[in-house]
This record gives sequence, structure tokens and C-alpha cells, in this order.
Amino acid sequence: MVRMSAEERRESVIRAAMREFARGGYHGTSTEAIARRVGVSQPYLFRLFPGKKAIFLAASERCLTDTRRVFEEAAEGLSGEEALHAMANAYTRLIAEQPDRLLMQMQVYVAVAAAEEAGDHEFGEAVRAGWMELWETVHLPLGADVNETTTFLAYGMLINTLVAMGFPPEHRVWEGFYPSARRLGRLEK
Repeated sequence: MVRMSAEERRESVIRAAMREFARGGYHGTSTEAIARRVGVSQPYLFRLFPGKKAIFLAASERCLTDTRRVFEEAAEGLSGEEALHAMANAYTRLIAEQPDRLLMQMQVYVAVAAAEEAGDHEFGEAVRAGWMELWETVHLPLGADVNETTTFLAYGMLINTLVAMGFPPEHRVWEGFYPSARRLGRLEK
């Protein structure tokens, strides 16, 4: 058996943490569960990351980075409405094929609000910086139009919420969406 490097093990911890945090949130997920999913001891986990908060932040940043890459790749060489639909379809596929990504996003937003309420602004600043990178990634292919960018992201957040709440595709709340968004209502929980 080939041993993993510390960087490979760190990467496996981030992937496992995303799955665990997506389901249990920050407070409901133990580092023991993450270590178990990776197949390492908790002490080894803490050699890779200084604590649970650092693991959650790494998972949060990865979630935003992966989403940003999906938008970048989808919009490459496109602009305007072509870019909009390509990014929307790519995002639809992402959360349909990897529903933990959607759940992780939702957990990140909750964790930022809770951290801010508790006086921890460092976590929120890091997540907001990642989100602004995501915003810029969408903004440029949409012609650097603030209204288009805002509308695109607002629809995305609404889609996230409807999918997370389990609204079926035939529900009237999906009527105003483009077809690829309506497919998300068919996701199984």
C-alpha cells in the first residue's frame, strides 16, 4: 500500500469535512467523525489542522473555490446570456451530482452568522473574501453589469433555498425559472 503524503491526507480531510459538515453543520459535527471518515486518528487530524475551526474554514473555502471554478469553466470564452445559461446549467449539474456542495454552502452561511453574533469576525471576513471572488467570477462574463450579476446570484440563492427545502418540481414556486433550474426540484433528498 502506498502511503499518502501530508498534503494528500490534508486534501482527504477537507473532502471528508465537507461531507460531514454539510450534514451536521459546524456545531453538530465532531472532529472524531471527520477523522473516522478519513481513516486517521484525531491527533493526526490536529497535526494537519490546528483545530475544528481551521478544518471548517478550509472546507468552506474549498466549497466556494470549487463553485467558482465551475462558473469559470462554464463561462470560458462566453459572455452575456450565453455565459449566464452556461454557468446556470453548470451549477445545476454541480448541486444535482454533488448535493453535499449545496448543503455545505448553506452551513457556511449559518456558521458565518453565528460566528459574527459571537464576535468572531475573522471567519466571516475569510468567507466573504471567497464569496467576493465568486461574485467577480460571475460578474465579468455577465458584462460587468451589476444588475445582471445580482439577479443571477439572487436566483441562485433562491434555487439553493428551494432545493434545500425540498420543493417538488411541479410546485408553483418553480414556474418562473428556466428549465435547468426546474430540474433541481427533482433532486432526491
